[in-house]
This record gives sequence, C-alpha cells and structure tokens, in this order.
Amino acid sequence: MCAIAKELGKQRAGKVPVLPRETPLLSQECRWYDPVFPTQNGKVAIVTGGTEGIGYQTVKHLARLGMHVIIAGNSESEGQKAVRKIKEETLTGKVEFLYCDLASMKSIRQFVQRFRAKNCPLHVLVNNAGVMLVPERKTEDGFEEHFGLNYLGHFLLTNLLLDMLKQSGTHSHNARIITVSSATHYVGELHLNDLQSRCSYSPHGAYAQSKLALVLFTYRLQHLLTANGSHVTANVVDPGVVNTELYKHVFWVVKVVKWMTAWLCFKTPEEGASTTIYAAVSPEMEGAGGCYLYNEERTKSADIAYDEELQRRLWTESCKMVGISDETSRLH
Repeated sequence: MCAIAKELGKQRAGKVPVLPRETPLLSQECRWYDPVFPTQNGKVAIVTGGTEGIGYQTVKHLARLGMHVIIAGNSESEGQKAVRKIKEETLTGKVEFLYCDLASMKSIRQFVQRFRAKNCPLHVLVNNAGVMLVPERKTEDGFEEHFGLNYLGHFLLTNLLLDMLKQSGTHSHNARIITVSSATHYVGELHLNDLQSRCSYSPHGAYAQSKLALVLFTYRLQHLLTANGSHVTANVVDPGVVNTELYKHVFWVVKVVKWMTAWLCFKTPEEGASTTIYAAVSPEMEGAGGCYLYNEERTKSADIAYDEELQRRLWTESCKMVGISDETSRLH
C-alpha cells in the first residue's frame, strides 16, 4: 500500500501542461483535463493489452486521432469485442485485433510475422499489457509470470519490431516506443542472480521488479538507439493509480478499500491513459527519449534505474533468456 500512497501524493501534486489545440482527445466527462493533439492520419500503432482498461482507452484515442491501431492481445473474443466497440465510438474502421500472448515467446514471434505480412509501417509501439500480484506461476517458457509477461514479453516484442520502427521513423517525425511502468518500480529490487524469484517469491516483490526492469530496459534502449543514430525514441510512463481489473488479485481488504475510495482516489482508465497518449503523439515529445513521464511531465525515476552498468547487464541477460543476439548485430 506504500506505493499506492506514494502515487496518490504524486497525483495531488501533479501539474498539467497546456497543449496546442488541434484535435480533441479526451472527453468532457474526464475529471482531470481535456488536452488535444494533432491528427495522426497515415500512422500505424501497436498497443499490447488494448482490450480493456488503460490499453483500451489508448487504442480508442489513437484511433480517434486517425491512427491505424492494431490491438495485440491474448483473447480473440475480447479483442474482436473491443474492435467493434471502438469502431462504434470513434466512427473509424482503422482498428483491428491480432492475437499475441506475451507469456509465450512463440506467440510473440508469430504475431510479429503476421504484422510483417501486412507490409505496413510502424510508427508507435505501446507496451501496455501486464499482470499484477498474481500467485506464483510460470509462463509457457518457464519464466515467473510477472517477469516473463510484463518485462520479457515486451523486451522480445520490441526487439523484433525495432527494424520496422527504424524504417518508419524520420528526422522530423521519430517513431516512438512507449512502455508503461508504475510508481511501484521505486520500491523494486532487481535480483540479477534470481530474476525468476525462485529463492523467495513475493507477488509484490515480483511485480515491482518487473516494473523496474521496464524502466532499466527503456533507458538502455534509448542509449542504443541514440548511439546508432536511429530516428526512434523510447520513453516510459507512469499512469498513476488507476481503477482497472489489474487489482483483481489483491487481498480482499484492499479490494474493499478500493471499492469505497475509487471514485475519489483512483484515476479512471481514460485518465490513466492520458500520459501514454501524450508520449505517443504530443509534439512536445518529438525527438525526446529516455524520459520517465507522469501526468504529462518528465520526472525522476528511481535512482537505481540510472545505473548504466545494471541496464547493460539486464539487457545482456534478457537477450539470452529470450534467445536473441545482443544489440550490436541488430541495431546497426
């Protein structure tokens, strides 16, 4: 609960920037703000976990801005349902679903093959999907689920799509990678000798570690992209405390407190998606990478996340775990 309290304090202190008024983004029902961004006609985005919660709202608003959005999810029925609903709400046909189970390295590779077969560019990748506080269990490949799905799944997906992002980005319009982390990363610890939490499993510890790993990954990725002169930026966002289905595995007392206070203390999924959308389309973020964003502002992540040696070691170990070569041959 300490991480939740910390996020709530950050929310109360948050400031909202004024953005150019071109195309409406969030609805008037939004309690927080109603920013607007340029249209995104002709651009293509992939959003993982886009069938509900923050991901769904991200897909809806990117589609409303004119993007062709592919929802990557692990439920065909929920995916098609989300597509139909978004098309009805946005009056656009530029939304589709492609199956991708981030808990399966094989499924991720198949998804990338199907996307490549479309022969379309890729301008925005939103690594949004995740699980939180699940009981100890393993993915198809034998990884602890928080680390395997939240982190390794997105690590592999991003690397397999990097060449397409690089081809789509230009000097004036960089392709963008947005990864959703959490304020929980501030209390996370990365155990390089036990990334699978085999020695001592804690749902909170495993979740926090996966979110810290996503921040370290983003910073390392941006370093490599910059070093190679790629027109791609990588940023990480903190959506705040959001009222979504991610809380279904928390202790029943926490569920009761959440039910009683959600209307006051928690952001709606639409509000929670705002920073992700900002990172994906805001002119203010053009060419800016390696940032940790909260409430549309660049802020400081955990000190440990800036440890370049730790970033490098995690990257190297992650390449081994998902079975890809290290960055030299892939990013040049």
